[in-house]
Amino acid sequence: MSDDLRALTDLDRIIHEPARLLIATILSGVISADFLFIQRETGLTKGNLSAHLSKLEEAGYVKIEKTFKGKLPLTVCKLTAAGQKALAKYRQQLQDFMKKTS
Repeated sequence: MSDDLRALTDLDRIIHEPARLLIATILSGVISADFLFIQRETGLTKGNLSAHLSKLEEAGYVKIEKTFKGKLPLTVCKLTAAGQKALAKYRQQLQDFMKKTS
């Protein structure tokens, strides 16, 4: 395997998964977003979105706050500084790979 291809094995597997990459990218463009907004934007089911958010939270990439808006539950998500750094590193690794292979 060439060194160029080996570079892909260094990608952050938490961010690399397509649904989590989409979530992180959405959150990188806003201060915070509620669960339903993220669900609409990603097209994921509630259970699938919840599982991916949990993975991102476990990695320290997303902070999840559960509150209430009136009597209704409200889940708000925010990309952490670690999440912003991980996403920026992931983007840079892909850009570097593309430059080397083109």
